[in-house]
Amino acid sequence: MTTLSTGLSAYTTPHPVDMAQELAGANDWAYERHNEDELTMFLSGHYADLQFRVFWRDDFKTLQFACLFDIKVPEGKRDEIYRVIGLINERMWIGHFEFWADDNAILFRHASLANDPMTGAFGEDHMATVVETAMGECERFFPVFQFVMWGGQSPEEAIESAMLECMGTA
Repeated sequence: MTTLSTGLSAYTTPHPVDMAQELAGANDWAYERHNEDELTMFLSGHYADLQFRVFWRDDFKTLQFACLFDIKVPEGKRDEIYRVIGLINERMWIGHFEFWADDNAILFRHASLANDPMTGAFGEDHMATVVETAMGECERFFPVFQFVMWGGQSPEEAIESAMLECMGTA
C-alpha cells in the first residue's frame, strides 16, 4: 500500500475539507474546491483515473468520501454489475461499492466520523488512512468490473480471477 504524504503542520486549520485540500497539494493531485464543505481530488490509479470527492457534514461531524471510476457500464451489463457489487460488498470491511444508474457511475463510498465528534476534529493520519484505504479498494476491485464488462466473465469468475494473489515478479 502506498503511504501518502500529509503535508500538514501543527498549525493547520482543523476543518476536514481544508485537510483534504492540503493532502491533495502535498501529493501533487489536481483538485477543485466547490465550497467550504466539498472538494474533488483527481488521482491517477494503476488502472484508471479516479475522482475522489470529500463532503463534510457538520451536523453529523462526518466526512463522506466517494471515489468514482472513470468507466461507464455498457447497457447490457448492468444486471451483472449489480450482482458483482453485491458479491464484492460481502467481502468489504470498510466502505462499499455502488452503481449509480442515472450517472452510469461505479463508485466506492465510505463515511467516517470525526476523531472528536464534539469539536469535529479530524486527524491528519485519519484523513490519509481513509484516502489510502479508498484508493486501495478501488485498485483491488477495478479488474473485477473490467472482467465482467469486457472479459465476458460471470461476477463469480471475475472475483475469483481478480483475487488471486501473485507471488514474485515477472
